[in-house]
Amino acid sequence: MPTGVAIRDVREQLFDAAERILLRDGPDALTSRAVTAEAGFAKGVLHRHFDDFDAFLAEFVLDRAHRFPPRAAALRGAAGSGTVAGNLAEALTALFESAAVAIVALITFRDGLRARLRRSYPVGVPVLTEAVGVIADYLAAERALGRLAADADVDVLAPTLVGGAHLLFADRTGAPPEPDAVHRMVAAVVGAARR
Repeated sequence: MPTGVAIRDVREQLFDAAERILLRDGPDALTSRAVTAEAGFAKGVLHRHFDDFDAFLAEFVLDRAHRFPPRAAALRGAAGSGTVAGNLAEALTALFESAAVAIVALITFRDGLRARLRRSYPVGVPVLTEAVGVIADYLAAERALGRLAADADVDVLAPTLVGGAHLLFADRTGAPPEPDAVHRMVAAVVGAARR
């Protein structure tokens, strides 16, 4: 990119470049130089917009934590349709086929990033914490519709589902789990709560 040329949506382009590197090469390949090169920018561009690389990564993680894949974000609206297990399996698959697993690895990999994120998320991991909230909302809606037992503890079921799905998808280098494996895990977790 020539100097003196205004760049539109710099932050978004840098975030997209970081996500591509993270998904393709993993957290250890994510450097400020790699991000700017991937975005096609001069290496100083990132530091003109962020205090340091951990500040960039913290904003990247928070941006992605609030950006659920459309299929996962649509979960709340699916209450009352399809099957509870089917809706959850689809949403969890959409979530974990996105950058979520790689972002969790990135947070685990970088101490400075974790420290910065604690300011916004004193407990939990941003992407996973957001997912738990979306799933708990959906489960509460299904409970209100009578498709889950009145005593179904959505605050226990939601993190259990997210944790189970994370374990199924955790190996970024291997093949993703078969849809049936995700569905079986979900059905096992919500089985006792169904009416």
